[in-house]
Amino acid sequence: MRLCRKKGMIMEMITVEHLTKRYGEFTAVNDLSFEIEEGQVYGFLGPNGAGKSTMMNIMTGCLSATAGCVRIGGYDIFEEPDKAKRLIGYLPEQLPLYMNETPLEYLKFVGEAKGLKRRELAGQIETVLSQTNLEEVKNLLISKLSKGYRQRVGIAQALLGSPKVIILDEPTVGLDPLQIIEIRDLIKQLGQEHTVILSSHILSEVQAICEKVLIIAGGRLVAFDRPENLEKLMMASNAVSFIAEASHDEVEEVMEGIEAVGDWQIRALDNGRIHVEAQAASGETEDICRSIFFAFAGRYKALLELTSKKVNLEDVFIELTENDTAGPDTIGKETEESGRREDIAETDGIEEPITEGSGRRANGTMESEARVDKTVESEVEEP
Repeated sequence: MRLCRKKGMIMEMITVEHLTKRYGEFTAVNDLSFEIEEGQVYGFLGPNGAGKSTMMNIMTGCLSATAGCVRIGGYDIFEEPDKAKRLIGYLPEQLPLYMNETPLEYLKFVGEAKGLKRRELAGQIETVLSQTNLEEVKNLLISKLSKGYRQRVGIAQALLGSPKVIILDEPTVGLDPLQIIEIRDLIKQLGQEHTVILSSHILSEVQAICEKVLIIAGGRLVAFDRPENLEKLMMASNAVSFIAEASHDEVEEVMEGIEAVGDWQIRALDNGRIHVEAQAASGETEDICRSIFFAFAGRYKALLELTSKKVNLEDVFIELTENDTAGPDTIGKETEESGRREDIAETDGIEEPITEGSGRRANGTMESEARVDKTVESEVEEP
């Protein structure tokens, strides 16, 4: 049975509560709960099979849920589907296109299916053609368009009806680098007027476009925050490596006196050089590099190399999704400036392995797809 609780005067654009989808004994989506605010670009990240497309199909009303609630603009997608779906523009991973129609003909068909009439329909078609830069190819058969242009036609149909929420499932998959850049720029523009939800397993894409990120693994939500905040939460993984002209004992003695360093690993090289990998105990990576430099300079020991590795979204993604059977707890803490809500999450500590030559202060560090019958799979590139 699905249960939805009423909200007060303040309403999120999308509210998902305890969403679950099972296929027999297999659980594709497992007790997901989150809220999405209006006017931002959100990224759904996760490995293939994590449950991203299943969740999007449920959120758009294309797929039923085993349990839980989804509200779009306050309307329950299961109890009030007509009202909820009017607020959604959806681009599934498999483009719902008629290859034997032109973009103009196809958009007219979609607009009529959405209930748009004559002047309003003509005006909106003109607007979305302009937004997606399709004016020059609007009278060509879709079968003759490149995949990048077909993707634009798919986004254009999602924009018809002036939906408040745009949901895009893998919008750049299969595109060449130039087409990817063009679609990313288009999504950024859409984010200025719509709430955009972008599903992808391409980390650079999410980091370049999205203001907030939801990471899903094994059907569970394991992280929800801004990319920079997720990186800060994994700050303990920041590492510094350097090569010093010193003995093993001298390096150990110097490292013992650097409080900013958590643990380290030492490896002897030739010609009296020592290679060190050091983990941060606290502070920024630049501060650790500075402390190491001055500590060795104070002992008149030369540093031949000194490099830092700052945690990025890729590191966060790998650490959180490398085990798809992770528990229901999430990492990340997001507190809204308005004080309306606070999402607090934690993850189980994963201890770094301690090998010979390691120093002290070791710290624990932290898809069913909706397919449209009229989709045609053939892709003919424009000559």
